[in-house]
Amino acid sequence: MLKKSALRRITVTSVALLIFGIISIFPTKIEETFTTDVKPNTPIYKAIYLLDQQEFVARTNVVLKNEDKLNQAREMVEMLTINGTKSHYLPNGFTGVLPSGTKLNDIAMQNGILKLDFDETFLKLPKEREEDAIESLTFSLTEIPDIKGILIYINGDLLTKLPKSNIKLPTTLTRDYGINKVYDLTKLQNAVKTTTYYVSKYNDQVYYVPVTEITNSDKSKVEVIIERLKSSATHQTNLMSYLNANAQLLDYEILENDISLSFNHYLLDDFQNKQILEEVEYSIALSMRDTLDVSNTFFKINGEAIESKNLKIE
Repeated sequence: MLKKSALRRITVTSVALLIFGIISIFPTKIEETFTTDVKPNTPIYKAIYLLDQQEFVARTNVVLKNEDKLNQAREMVEMLTINGTKSHYLPNGFTGVLPSGTKLNDIAMQNGILKLDFDETFLKLPKEREEDAIESLTFSLTEIPDIKGILIYINGDLLTKLPKSNIKLPTTLTRDYGINKVYDLTKLQNAVKTTTYYVSKYNDQVYYVPVTEITNSDKSKVEVIIERLKSSATHQTNLMSYLNANAQLLDYEILENDISLSFNHYLLDDFQNKQILEEVEYSIALSMRDTLDVSNTFFKINGEAIESKNLKIE
């Protein structure tokens, strides 16, 4: 009898210890599961084109929450809308250009073309802002990979003409439409169209302003861009270029999605370390991308490749 009683006590004690062990271990396992499975969201930085303090449509960066391309496009449209639900995410000194209250009825993409259907509020743009809105939408949304152009509809009808300025629009809007356009033509022959990115600042923030210029020139588009960036004054504005006026483009080569540019040593900001100023690299690379439709820009000094960012801009 005593043996049975002792055996029973041993059994009860063992079961109790086992239950206690399970209870003490189980919460730890749950905590570990939650700790290891939850991953912080990685910010998605994307270029967007907004109105700056000088009323240029300017390139700056915002953070998007979505990885899906259509959802990224929706986010951008909300940011581009004045007083939109995401307008508070915009950097200081920048504003959207779409009328307050603009509603996106539908959005879809096929074969790299994004279809946007807005309500009639979109047409309430003032005359001087109509082209800004088209440029802002086109350049912002084509920063999203695989989006090559956009179609704009108003309540199901394709927008072919801006109602107040009567400017006709191409069916598909691409970056070839231009931005902050300047026309300086004296004749129809030898017309050259380029988009050059200049530097601007708001407080201590550096950003880039693209200007599409159509002028007469016997030079290539590459040469025209470099000559423009070597000029310190631009259209009587505060736009700048940090490219040294003594920098000479010696040669260039375009291969598929790449362009290689060879300069003399005045391209460099630091002769000893062979470094190019970041603002110079980005101004040139962005200009080449939008004018020539290339992704990669490589730099050389007197024909010799140098270490740089070798900028690949999607």
